[in-house]
Amino acid sequence: MCGFVQYTNLWATAVGYTITAAISAVAIKRSDCFHSSGDNAPCHISNNPYMAGFGVVEIIFSQVPDFDRLWWLSIVAAIMSFTYSTIGLGLGIGKLIENKHLRGTITGISIGHATGELSKAQKGWQVLQSLGNIAFAYSFSMILIEIQDTLKSPPAENKTMKKATLIGVCTTTFFYMTIGCVGYATFGNSAPGNLLTGFGFYNPYWLVDFANACIVVHLVGAYQVYSQPLFAVVENWASKKWPKSRFIHHEYIVDVPCYGALPLNLFRLIWRTIFVIATTIVAMLLPFFNDVVGLVGAYGFWPLTVYFPIEMYINQKKIVPWTSQWIGLETLSVFCLLISIAAGIGSIEGIIQDLKHYTPFKTTY
Repeated sequence: MCGFVQYTNLWATAVGYTITAAISAVAIKRSDCFHSSGDNAPCHISNNPYMAGFGVVEIIFSQVPDFDRLWWLSIVAAIMSFTYSTIGLGLGIGKLIENKHLRGTITGISIGHATGELSKAQKGWQVLQSLGNIAFAYSFSMILIEIQDTLKSPPAENKTMKKATLIGVCTTTFFYMTIGCVGYATFGNSAPGNLLTGFGFYNPYWLVDFANACIVVHLVGAYQVYSQPLFAVVENWASKKWPKSRFIHHEYIVDVPCYGALPLNLFRLIWRTIFVIATTIVAMLLPFFNDVVGLVGAYGFWPLTVYFPIEMYINQKKIVPWTSQWIGLETLSVFCLLISIAAGIGSIEGIIQDLKHYTPFKTTY
């Protein structure tokens, strides 16, 4: 069951990354438009060409046969992530100092019928959706074992992974918490869902453009990190199913400039291309950033980040049922399950509301 959740979540994450990359690319174009035409200019730009372009890039990178051969792309993605997070935090602190006071309230957007207010139902749905967005921020567990499998030893892979996980979680939590708090203190209840693409900042426009470019580059690498394990599962299954098929097993060596010899396999070429095309089409049909991110986060958070590790730990340590430690761990698991269900319901409701005002393939920002 966890395997099924993992693989569907990897595919859904690829859809979410396609949406996010396109929105960031569109934000660069809009930023230049605002700079030349003024902050109140309409600057409506379709995101579909950028989704298609992102898909083409991913088709090319997806032909790299092995997960571990993309180590350099992973490093570039990590650097880009750190860069745009730092820029976002810096811009937020600068804007907060410029405002000279904190915005926002303890309870968030008011409930009522006036402009800018929400009904009780809308408020509830959006609170649940936000829980899904937070869960998505910690969705790395679905590729943790695959990444650990690429590590060299000695030292033991699990020891290296523990250290890397601790550093990674502490670093990302620092950025998530500080950017979230600074962003809300700066913009209050009008804070956009994405500070860099929602145009909380207009200037310096070149820095905002650079940050969004970093997001796009980061997501090119992240897409592959999350998709390669799914590629491998299907290809291994096909290899065992048809062990004598030339279509599946034969590789043609292609000399690629700046890369070297690239083994090209027809089955891999067709299957991975279809995968990327499918994620791109779904992204075009459902280009709702916060709702899709919330749904993906809610779907994968409990089974992969909470339930699976807790049950493995209980089994490994032979924790006796109904002891205080067992009750504590299972209570945590049930609590996180309820959070995931609530977040999923909120995100689905958000997508339903978005679809009421949406025409497929004609979305502009």
